[in-house]
Amino acid sequence: MLILTKKFHFNAAHRYHQPEWSPERNREVFGADYRNHGHNYELEVSLTGEVDPETGFLADLEAVKQAVEERVLAPLDHSTIQDDIAWFKGRQPSSENLVVYIWEQLAPGLPTGVRLVRLRLFETPTIYAEYDGRA
Repeated sequence: MLILTKKFHFNAAHRYHQPEWSPERNREVFGADYRNHGHNYELEVSLTGEVDPETGFLADLEAVKQAVEERVLAPLDHSTIQDDIAWFKGRQPSSENLVVYIWEQLAPGLPTGVRLVRLRLFETPTIYAEYDGRA
């Protein structure tokens, strides 16, 4: 299987907490991440499909870029995830949950003939979550 990957960047803030816990318990479990803090996220979008014999391309990257910008970057960039994105009501805004949210937003909006096979979301240079669409 041929896989094509394109990288994107966005900035967003989040905070880990459980509303039913006391501030002390939240600080104990989440440490400094209990406070609002931001990240410079890097998103790798990996696609597969048939290579067009005339162009040699697997995907129209401008159409892919437009889908990512409209469905992922526009709502997330410079957001406070848990406050601005309704999907996160009752969910932690972790990278693990964020990559699933991105998949659900992006997969249905990709150009015809292109299939999402993997997302890799870097929260920091040393931590990332990867998702392939399987529950």
